[in-house]
Parts: sequence; structure tokens; C-alpha cells
Amino acid sequence: MSDRELELEPLEALRRQREGALLIDVREAGERAAGFAAGSLHLPLGQVAQGIAALAAPERELLILCAAGQRSLEVARTLRGLGYRHCHSVCGGLARWQAEGRPLAKGELDAEAAERYSRHLLLPEVGLEGQRRLSHARIALVGAGGLGAPAALYLAAAGVGNLTLIDDDRVERSNLQRQIIHADARIGMPKVESARIGIAVLNPHVKVATRELRLCAANVEDLLGGHDVVIDGADNFTTRYLLDAACRRLRIPLVHGAVQGFAGQVSVFDARREDSPCYRCLFPQAPAAGEAPNCSQAGVLGVLPGTIGLLQATEALKLVLGIGQVLVGRLLCYDALEMRFRELQLRRDPECASCGRHAVFGGYEDLARACAST
Repeated sequence: MSDRELELEPLEALRRQREGALLIDVREAGERAAGFAAGSLHLPLGQVAQGIAALAAPERELLILCAAGQRSLEVARTLRGLGYRHCHSVCGGLARWQAEGRPLAKGELDAEAAERYSRHLLLPEVGLEGQRRLSHARIALVGAGGLGAPAALYLAAAGVGNLTLIDDDRVERSNLQRQIIHADARIGMPKVESARIGIAVLNPHVKVATRELRLCAANVEDLLGGHDVVIDGADNFTTRYLLDAACRRLRIPLVHGAVQGFAGQVSVFDARREDSPCYRCLFPQAPAAGEAPNCSQAGVLGVLPGTIGLLQATEALKLVLGIGQVLVGRLLCYDALEMRFRELQLRRDPECASCGRHAVFGGYEDLARACAST
């Protein structure tokens, strides 16, 4: 049978649908998210051969619809071979159905969102359900600088619906070499506000909460509570220890990142998992002053925070989506000069002062004082 004999014009298909024929959409769920032919049933291409019997008997008339008419032709041929003699493909697919003004139903995403996240919707590991999770996710970024800048941009681009930016600094010209979310015209502006503007330009649908504050013992739990993931973009050990302690108490995954010179590292500390080490398993004590200078003291290659911040954003997305193997129990180290990654195993220390079997939490104030005294 020729293609022309297998195909029906959209108007004729609509007439037959109204007379009782089944209109079956064989596109993937992500494609239907933007909308579909009114009254159509969903049976993705890969499930047609196994699923058609549950929808229709062989004598039922079937109308097969896809995006442009090619997949539906293949399905029509397949179903004819399975004994469905009254099976036709809708010529031109949904594109022509829509162009001719045939009835449509709204999908779960509006047309703009379906187009914006179309590459996510094609991934089985993400799809419509994953994109929905991202849109409801709440991620806190501590620091809107070198690490927070690329992480925030990629999380916003991915459709993370709620971002909280925590930073008390203002944009300086020296930041622009690496903190790509800021701009020359915004020098002197609070970093959180500058970052909010940058995110709005990229994806205006993301809700951004700005907290122009320095994270400290008195506010750490208030600032982090209610989030699904926290990204560590801090540049000092006191803040990192406070983040680690609060995330353990609040049971929020913490995505750690650090850079200096030409080297960086990433790991995930997840208090929800019994096997997860914490930041103090990696650094039981803060280095003495001068032993671990920050970027303003030691310098940093401009692109390096972009690499590490991007890895942090990747781990955050995996945590929200519940996919892949996150860096729990692993420290990923990057050397930009050698262009080499290496991975170190991190084990939970049974004697750790933060998460060990004899650990006693003495309060955030004590922790901050202990860090400051080293």
C-alpha cells in the first residue's frame, strides 16, 4: 500500500474521529507538553506494538498522529501488519492539524516553556516529570561570585524555579574577570541584585530571592531552611563549616566547590545518607591564617570558577531529578594547567567532630569562634 493510500487529510481525520475513530498521538510525552489534538489518546512510538491491544480491537478504525507525519506513517504500516486494517496516518501531523485550525487541547507546559526546555523533554531521565520537579525546586546559592555566577546561570537556564542568592558584597571591577553574571554597568551594585538582573535576562520565569547578608551563626538556619539543595560558593572556611553544620541539621544536600590558582574541587555532602561524609571529614580543622589564601590574595584563572561552578550546578540538577551518581563520598579534583581530573575517595570519619559517633553539636557560635581562632 502506498503512502497516499495510508494517509488522511486532517479535515477527513477529524470527521472520522467525530464518528468514532480513535485518534492516537505517538509523540513522546515531552512533545505533547505544549499541546495536542483534542480527544487524542497518547501511545508513544516505542510502546505502540505492545500497547495497542489495550486501546483497540483490530476492527476499530485508528488515526495515527505525530509531529509532521513521518512517524505516524511508520506506525500505520506496523499496525496494518498486526491486523489493524482500518488504520491511517494523519497527513502532515500535528503541525498541519494546527495550521488548519483543527481542535487542540492545552498541554501541561505552555508553548514557550515547551520550546525553552525541549531538549530536556527529549531526555528520558528528565522528561516532563523531571522538568516539573525542576520548576518546583528551591536551591540556595551562598555566594554570588566566581562559583555562584555560573551555577546560578545554568540552574536558571535549566528551569529551576526558585533560586535564593545570599551575598553581602558589591560588584567590583576585579570581579568581572570571572564572575560572568555581573556586568561593567553594574559595578557598585549589590551582587545579589546584579545577579538577579542577569538571571532575569536569561530566564524571566525563575523566581529569585535576594538576601544581601553575610551568612553567619545567627542567621544560617533561617537563610537555608526550606531549600532542596544548597550550593557552597563561599570563599572562607568559617562560612563553609557553618554551611556544613546547618545542612547536616536541616538534612539538606550541600554541593561543595572551591577554587584557587589553577585548581578546583567539587564534592557533595548529603546528610540524608548514612554513608555520606561531611565537610569536616575532609577538613577536620580549618587551616591556619595564611595557609589557604582566597582568590583576592592568591589569584585565580578567570575560567576556573566557571568549570567548578558548572560542575556544582550539574550535581544540583542530579540531586533534584534523582538521577545518576552524585559526588557523595568522592572529591573530584581538577587541574586546569594539566587539563586533568582525578577523583579521591572520601569516607565518613567515625571520629568526626561533626558527624561521628561521639559528635556533639555545641552551637553555631562556638563553631564560628573555633574556625576564627585557627
